[in-house]
Amino acid sequence: MKRYFFIAFAAFVLCACGGKKSTAVQESTPADSSVVADSTDTGLVDAELADLPMPRAADELFDDFIFNFAASKKLQMERIRFPLKKVNGTRTETIEPGQWRMERYFMRQDFYTLIFDNEKQMEVVKDTSVNHAVVEMIYFNTGAVIQHVFDRLRGVWMLTSVETIPISQSPNGSFLTFYHQFATDPDFQQHSLSESIAFEGPDPDDDFSRMDGVITPDTWEAFAPELPDRMLFNIIYGPAKPSGRQKIFVIRGIANGQELELTFRRQGDQWRLTKMTM
Repeated sequence: MKRYFFIAFAAFVLCACGGKKSTAVQESTPADSSVVADSTDTGLVDAELADLPMPRAADELFDDFIFNFAASKKLQMERIRFPLKKVNGTRTETIEPGQWRMERYFMRQDFYTLIFDNEKQMEVVKDTSVNHAVVEMIYFNTGAVIQHVFDRLRGVWMLTSVETIPISQSPNGSFLTFYHQFATDPDFQQHSLSESIAFEGPDPDDDFSRMDGVITPDTWEAFAPELPDRMLFNIIYGPAKPSGRQKIFVIRGIANGQELELTFRRQGDQWRLTKMTM
């Protein structure tokens, strides 16, 4: 995240200037829960904390649950419905308790990513009535999306299946294909900008204020954040919905509370960046 959140200073300068396939998809080994090697390195999670029981209230919100689930091997063993079904194309396997290796999801890095259709949808993370969620690990090198499917059964969240699909079958498939090129191809990125990009962010001179500005394509290079381009995480809260003509791509810091939002709108057959918020 070298440049993800450098934009506060840059913003100050800105304002001063004014159908399903039947074949299996190749999986990326690190995200395959049946083969991931366990590790004593808890990363951002202290080993002692990982052994603490999960608060009962953590089952109310999926976000609270998944952080606890990612931190504790003991909790994972308690909250997986074994034998765990694993589906890849037409191939279906089952994972027994002895085959499971701890999955830490995004806890090995200092941020995670989310994709929403609109600002209203972003509020679903606070909705205690959500009983179904999917954690997606999106691998651009293999073109695979590995989905860990969770359901709240009798009041407690459980991992109920692991499914692998091609990116093209993802509800966000069109956007993901665009995003990868946007993140890796500077020329394509430049041509995928709106004529003016709205900016909202904290005022570097006042901790209690925010400020607005506009970024134009000719000044974009000075403000462009470094974007993850090898793999992404996403969480789908509730039933998946057909893709819309807007996407809000969120990079959310785990330990520092910082957040970057990039809003894209589909104009004709082209996605374009229209807003950046931090």
